[in-house]
Amino acid sequence: MTSSTDSLAHDGVQFDALMRQMPLDLGPVAAPGLDDFIVGDNAQALNWLRNWPQAGSNQSPVYLWGASGVGKTHLLRALVEKAVALQFGVIWLNAQTCQIWDAPDPQGPTLAVIDDCDLLDAHNQHLAFNLFIESATAGVSDVVGEGGVPMLSIVAAGRVPPVDLPVRDDLRTRLGWGLTFALEALDEAGVRDALQREAARRGIDLGEGVLSYLLTRYSRDLGFLMALLDRLDRFALAEHRVVTVPLLKQMLALETP
Repeated sequence: MTSSTDSLAHDGVQFDALMRQMPLDLGPVAAPGLDDFIVGDNAQALNWLRNWPQAGSNQSPVYLWGASGVGKTHLLRALVEKAVALQFGVIWLNAQTCQIWDAPDPQGPTLAVIDDCDLLDAHNQHLAFNLFIESATAGVSDVVGEGGVPMLSIVAAGRVPPVDLPVRDDLRTRLGWGLTFALEALDEAGVRDALQREAARRGIDLGEGVLSYLLTRYSRDLGFLMALLDRLDRFALAEHRVVTVPLLKQMLALETP
């Protein structure tokens, strides 16, 4: 069977053929949703995503940018969950992988998500560019909402604005065609809230002592802290213990070379 990335690499690719090749696998089944996102100063971007796909009724792309840990991938994954619930097909492209989820109706609309735009190598930049070519010729579907939605919608994210992306010129131009939202980092209260919500989602009792330990020893990079919480959750399960500061220290000591 031809791989999805091999198929995408050809100009003029037909995405209805691609959409049956690979299941989507983006992490835990109960992925964080849009309602789990701590808004902070990012209400405008969140409102657009909540109103999608009606908000994306034209064929312009949407681009989210901000530093590591501000929630770009969280929002993209949450949008994927929403698209799946609406029976859209999904294409997920980032620096490591290209994954495709089959829509129930092969003629239905598709959401294409491009994460890590600043990290795409030449091959994945070519795949991303082909998505824009396909989007420009894909037309409009009337199956969702009034007035229809593009058959292929593109939402992308990276750490820098489109104009500063280290990618080929034609892709950089297309990523900057539509709406651009700059995401702002959360303050300490927002980070605490986000960690508590994620801990509750995982069934972890994250005490104030553990939170204070994390926030006094690490930056407010929410992506890093969420990854640390994930490792701590797995370690606690393996050790059959509750999450405490001593357990966290034990895990960190074992991780130190």
